[in-house]
Amino acid sequence: MTVTDIPSAVESLLACESNRVSRSRITEEWDGLDLATAYTVQSELVAAKVARQGDAIIGTKLGLTSAAKQQRMGISSPLTAVLLKSYVLKQGALLPLDRLIQPRVEPELVFTMKTKLQGPGVTTEDVLDAIDKVYAGFEVIDSRYHDYSFALPDVVADNASSALFIVGEVGVDAADIDLINEHVAISMNGEFVYEATGEAVQGNPAYALALAVNELAERGQFVDAGEVVLTGGMTDAVPIGPGDTISAVFSHLGTLSVTATS
Repeated sequence: MTVTDIPSAVESLLACESNRVSRSRITEEWDGLDLATAYTVQSELVAAKVARQGDAIIGTKLGLTSAAKQQRMGISSPLTAVLLKSYVLKQGALLPLDRLIQPRVEPELVFTMKTKLQGPGVTTEDVLDAIDKVYAGFEVIDSRYHDYSFALPDVVADNASSALFIVGEVGVDAADIDLINEHVAISMNGEFVYEATGEAVQGNPAYALALAVNELAERGQFVDAGEVVLTGGMTDAVPIGPGDTISAVFSHLGTLSVTATS
């Protein structure tokens, strides 16, 4: 399918997901796909999933929260995407590879929100006051582009490579956890892979969300009470294949583990 406008972009991305195939960058076909238009594609993509599949919006995801990724993409604040009910994977469930194209797993700090956050002018302190609980999490990303090769408008249109996520069982009040220094160690099949702290997420995950909320306000959007927020990968994402098990040990938020179907 050649992509030249919003409807064709939506249909192409939906087809890639349902058929478990990747495609080349949309920006290679559609010169007019700028960032603002890409967010419109994202919105229409989500609306199509809600309308056709009976899905529901449950939260917000931050993407490109590391300094290195932002430098590569030429931005200084996170991009945002939409979390759907169908993305939730319960702890202990196998990661269903038959739903995915090229899955990768990354550890995250997850917020649940007790009050609405609406910009402009939202500060880190406002975010901390609005958080209900902080949890450990895994996000399973799955790009619809060949080998995760995309420009910024491509990944925004693709709902920031969203696929699945897992939330831990240990919830902590924001006042009782040091978000910047919360540590995680990642292992694959028992072998150490990465470690990081919350500082890797824009210097502070709460600051990352403040930046994101203020940008959402430019599009007339906000983060509502009751939403789940994935604040961004603390480490690089780890590819996962049949039978692999990825585990994460957090300082104060417990341990997460997920095994892919074989």
